[in-house]
Amino acid sequence: VQLQASGGGLAQAGGSLRLSCAASGRTLSGYFMSWFRQAPGKEREFVAGISSNIGLTTYADSVKGRFTISRDKAKNTVYLQTNSLKPEDTGVYYCAASDLITTVPGNYRYWGQGTQVTVSS
Repeated sequence: VQLQASGGGLAQAGGSLRLSCAASGRTLSGYFMSWFRQAPGKEREFVAGISSNIGLTTYADSVKGRFTISRDKAKNTVYLQTNSLKPEDTGVYYCAASDLITTVPGNYRYWGQGTQVTVSS
């Protein structure tokens, strides 16, 4: 599976961005899909995840109520709607696919190349 993340950019605090993760090579069905982010000098952290079959979602506490993950099976794409952005949301956002329902980066088999999100105060 090849994952292509896009949609990042510069936003003001309180603004919104919609990130997309398009897959090619094979269907995303059966994979637990997640978004991670990594700020400079920090470890990569889990942001949000969504299951394949029933669309079960899970979020990091820091983004609950502000971010929404969704998937479009027909387009083989996963989205992350980010609202009420804060400067601390700044980082490179990565999409990833796992055979497991997990928030641990090491358990993910496929990764996108990342898209930069910068939030100014």
